Amino acid sequence: MPPSAITHIFTDLGGVLLTNGWDKSLRQATAEHFRLDPVEMNERHNLTYDTYESGKMGLAAYLDRVVFYQPRDFTQEQVIDFMLGQARAFPDMIELVRRLKEKHRLKVAVVSNEGRELTADRIQRFRLAEFVDFFIVSCFVHFRKPDEDIFRIALDIAQASPDRVVYIEDRRMFVEVAAKLGIRSLWHRDTASTAAALADLGLSL
Repeated sequence: MPPSAITHIFTDLGGVLLTNGWDKSLRQATAEHFRLDPVEMNERHNLTYDTYESGKMGLAAYLDRVVFYQPRDFTQEQVIDFMLGQARAFPDMIELVRRLKEKHRLKVAVVSNEGRELTADRIQRFRLAEFVDFFIVSCFVHFRKPDEDIFRIALDIAQASPDRVVYIEDRRMFVEVAAKLGIRSLWHRDTASTAAALADLGLSL
């Protein structure tokens, strides 16, 4: 099938269009800001974050387990405001996806691992719904990458054949998982190389 047959872009969110929602570096920054023990915080995070990202608990309950299991001299609201406030967009990647969508009349889907409150804030803050047609996020569908089912759900929701989808992802393992399902998958490292790889598939500007 020729590259021009591509009808959908699937893209990760953190690491591609935006900074990561709640990664190790942000947890470290949060620990420093609130004078928490980063080792203990990460240990507790690793034990429970999958449950939050899978949409089976809220952010308040997650923070109760990871931070507020003992009295603190700050509030949950302060921690949440700090977490959300660290998010940044990658305008060049957003512009690339926007322009490709318009030029080639593509549908765009976000396929991401993220908790509900973080996702909702980022969708609104960065006006993602203006160009993203579907949000297949772990907190909504209760499957997390690298589970293949999150990609199958994305294909079902989009009603797209795998060979007509290109997927942009910054984590190599997830690229490999999607590729095994027949999705054309690009390992994203920077905008220039991703734009060149998309052009090779017929999605040029």
